[in-house]
Amino acid sequence: MIFNRPPTRVQPYIGYRNDTRLVLSARALRASVPLFEKGGMVKNLRLMLSQFISHEVENLSVTLELSLPDGKCVKYNGKTDREGFVTFDVALIPEWDLPPAPVWEVVTLHWTNKNGPQCVEGHVLSPGRSNRLGVISDIDDTIIETGVTGGVRSVLRNWRRLLAEMPCERIAAPGADDFYHSLSGGKLFPANKYEPSEKIPATRRPFFYISSSPWNLYSYLIAFMRAKGLPLGPLLLRDWGFNRSTFGKSSHGAHKRDAIHKICDMYPGIRFALIGDDTQADLPAYAEVVEQNPGRIAAVFIRTLAPDQLSPQEHAAKSIIQAASVPLWLAKDYSVGQQFLNAAGFTPGGETEQIIRAVEHEE
Repeated sequence: MIFNRPPTRVQPYIGYRNDTRLVLSARALRASVPLFEKGGMVKNLRLMLSQFISHEVENLSVTLELSLPDGKCVKYNGKTDREGFVTFDVALIPEWDLPPAPVWEVVTLHWTNKNGPQCVEGHVLSPGRSNRLGVISDIDDTIIETGVTGGVRSVLRNWRRLLAEMPCERIAAPGADDFYHSLSGGKLFPANKYEPSEKIPATRRPFFYISSSPWNLYSYLIAFMRAKGLPLGPLLLRDWGFNRSTFGKSSHGAHKRDAIHKICDMYPGIRFALIGDDTQADLPAYAEVVEQNPGRIAAVFIRTLAPDQLSPQEHAAKSIIQAASVPLWLAKDYSVGQQFLNAAGFTPGGETEQIIRAVEHEE
């Protein structure tokens, strides 16, 4: 019985699409579906350690199946790599028009394990064609203190939080739930012809999350967002090992910049509000995004414990953002909407006005 390994399952990650292209990743694992239920210390430790000690399956054939609104079924074939990942970045032929408002669309992944043919549903975010504003948010220390990206010492210091607390027990950043709910614009229930998922109601504004946390924490982070009522969206995480590149700050900014550029390229008609914190040099990274994507960034929000103690690099980044006339907010929590208005020094209008209203909790 000790060698009776669980059958291979495929964990789909949240995907996203426009009218000509769809991106969705998944991972093949020999592991059961994690149930993050509150329990004792030992049970919690075993569950969390199992998320990091993953058993990936290489060279597994996986098929992505799409059911288009016109009734046609389209299939794409892929194969997992040595880490168990498979990524579908496919051209939609024929083109698949975006719905009027944001919606979650359901796709199906097929594979075969020792028990025979298997399938699982995946979810794809489809921003509405009327959307002109979206949100790209960091995760680590922006909405949740993960304890995994501040260095090895940070991991050791926060081991209990990291390895023994379930999502429902974790505390969100002060004011994050109300702030993000306001930015989301509320939930939508679009027309059934687009086959939305009733399990994940879409919000009026699309959300994307970028993080240097490992893909091993994907299910945990989704459970945390659900528990705290945060708007769901695609997560762009990283695959990493226990090395200097993973824990150091040098690669965090590059990963986040690349992820933001991908999202901006995917949706040229949408402007984005960027939300981050000061633990992983988000401000310099976001300044570079502002500089390289003129007119595409509607506002920048940075949660910082010391807004008056910026490094020289952060001061330079602040100047770049302000020179581009992009509203910039720096504060300890998310409950200072009026302070943001005063600091921004501009007259609200158009899409930016929507962000201001969200910060002020007027929506």
